[in-house]
Amino acid sequence: MGANISGIDADTDGDNNPPSRPKLGDIPESCLALVLMNLDPPEICKLARLNRAFRGASAADFIWEAKLPPNYRSLIQELKIFDEFSMNLRKKAIYARLCRPNPFDGGTKEVWLDKRTGGVCFSISSKALTITGIDDRRYWNHIPTEESRFQTVAYLQQTWWFEVDGEFEFRFPPGTYSLFFRLHLGRASKRLGRRVCNPEHIHGWDIKPVKFQLTTSEGQHAVSKCYLENPGNWIHHHVGDFVVEHGDTAMKIKFSATQIDCTHTKGGVCVDSVLICPWSIGKEVRQHL
Repeated sequence: MGANISGIDADTDGDNNPPSRPKLGDIPESCLALVLMNLDPPEICKLARLNRAFRGASAADFIWEAKLPPNYRSLIQELKIFDEFSMNLRKKAIYARLCRPNPFDGGTKEVWLDKRTGGVCFSISSKALTITGIDDRRYWNHIPTEESRFQTVAYLQQTWWFEVDGEFEFRFPPGTYSLFFRLHLGRASKRLGRRVCNPEHIHGWDIKPVKFQLTTSEGQHAVSKCYLENPGNWIHHHVGDFVVEHGDTAMKIKFSATQIDCTHTKGGVCVDSVLICPWSIGKEVRQHL
């Protein structure tokens, strides 16, 4: 018993207070950084608010280098997103800036990183697409709207020949990607502060489905068909998926949405944009349809 008592006495200080316990702040930043490297970016940012040690560890370049796409340098240079000075920023700052929408090609396209996964996403506006009859005001008009990231959409009043084509070439990081057309039946506006949808020109979409197609320069091909419905709501129509195996060279993608049948007219649809995103993000988009 005496030995036990003396052992306890040896573990206390002169003021009879128990020894202090290790704290989170006592863990070396290098160890914390190794732990943070295995977390998603939002989780890293949450832990960075715990204390100074986590905040310092969360700024380590090797953490954010692993979260950035393998070809993020070429992404920045080819699309002229940053100036040369910006390339010297810390990797965390580069990641944060790439997560914001970055316009290119005269503002008709945008690229950003998904905050959670770091996946590369693209949006292509209606003004960057080839739309049959777009220059004829009897059929088509570009109308302003706050419901588009590009602040404008192509609105079809009436046509016999509905055809929207586009192409995009880029050196995608390896992975599987999904492509969507973002369409809306009816013309949305605000009246007395409330959103309303004008269905005046909606017709013809229940007679024959719209055909969506996707082809890649590597021979991949996808086709899907659906009737346009659910007026008043923006819908992401899934065209198909494609696979990038290496990412060393640029892949060209061609895509289209057509409803070509001269036996009847169709109209009342807004064409906003085309979305290209990693398959995991596309899966979430499809679940919200």
